[in-house]
Amino acid sequence: MIVRKLRLQRGWTQEHLAQLTGLSVRSIQRLERGQPGSLESMNSLAAVFEVDRSLFKPGENPMPNASPITADEESAIQYVKGVKEFYTHVFMYLFFVAIFGVFFGFKHPLILWGSIGWGIGLVVHGLNVFEVINFLGPNWEKKQIEKRLGRPL
Repeated sequence: MIVRKLRLQRGWTQEHLAQLTGLSVRSIQRLERGQPGSLESMNSLAAVFEVDRSLFKPGENPMPNASPITADEESAIQYVKGVKEFYTHVFMYLFFVAIFGVFFGFKHPLILWGSIGWGIGLVVHGLNVFEVINFLGPNWEKKQIEKRLGRPL
């Protein structure tokens, strides 16, 4: 998360950060998901962001009195990521319905029913992202974790 936070603070894309660090975009994606990076990756990121390398080590906090990323920031980043995924989903829906509609005709039963089905899924996705309904929210996650652990979290 800290890599994503620092990247977003600067308004950089993953591709731009990859160019600056000499890492692959895939490596940047892995690091943003919290997977450990190599020493070279951490050195590159530290140099580009002008921070201490230990900031990128999991479980280590180079600033003992401050958290590199707060719970509120992490929650906001996750929320915006979900909204971005929803907008990408909307774009894909519109694009593919338009393409298939042009090629096969909008009244073709396969296109019509496929569009309706995908549209229903899109609506549910949007309602979930914007927290109108919350099928798999924090309470569900907590219950599942407690169920798996066999004890309260």
